[in-house]
Amino acid sequence: MADCPLCNNSGLILEGDLARPCECIERRRLNRRLALSHLTPLLRTFTFDRFSFRYYSPHAAAPDRKYSYLDAAKRAHRAALEFCDRYAQDGGTEGMLIQGGVGSGKTYLACCIANRLLEDGHRVLFLVVPEFLDQIRSSYDVNGNGTKESDLMEGARDVPVLILDDLGAHQYTDWSRQKIYSLVNYRVNHQLPVIVTTNITDLSALYEHLGERTVSRLLQMCQLWHLAVEIDIRIIKRKESERTSQLS
Repeated sequence: MADCPLCNNSGLILEGDLARPCECIERRRLNRRLALSHLTPLLRTFTFDRFSFRYYSPHAAAPDRKYSYLDAAKRAHRAALEFCDRYAQDGGTEGMLIQGGVGSGKTYLACCIANRLLEDGHRVLFLVVPEFLDQIRSSYDVNGNGTKESDLMEGARDVPVLILDDLGAHQYTDWSRQKIYSLVNYRVNHQLPVIVTTNITDLSALYEHLGERTVSRLLQMCQLWHLAVEIDIRIIKRKESERTSQLS
């Protein structure tokens, strides 16, 4: 830990006969929350003020949607902000299920929520679902790192706010469906909010991949929101970066 020039790591700043907490204390607490959140350095840069609407067309809209891609993005963005405000006020349990194709900004918006809550002093856990399931499988390995399945599941079940990223179109087995169901069902029963992103944009396909029990509980605890783009945002950013490099 780096030395604090203000308090020399004592946590207190003396002002005459009085002492006040040093600002480094909250900085340390935030760093600890960030470490426990599982957000990578890149994901920590995804914030509401950096969310750009320029990737969402004001003209394009899916046949069964009432809103343009731009309007849908603005609605989802506003709902994410409202979730943060509501959670700060009363720990509101209604979460968000954000649907959208690859590169539509789902993970970015989920991380906006995570970073806002972390800055406000709340605990958040960000899990990429396929990676989380792999971690559980690895816990069965006798030559593994000693992490227990019970510890992994308990951490995800009990954290105040859980973000499940990429609950998408993977090859789910009965085992993986049961793990996801157990986690989601626990949080429903204990009124703990969850933010979910998925590239499955059709509800019938969601039922097919995850099973009726899990989807039913997700719809019970989450409002549905949609993000859609004409071109993968990552591809757009890559092309813009290449053009900038060529000009420099």
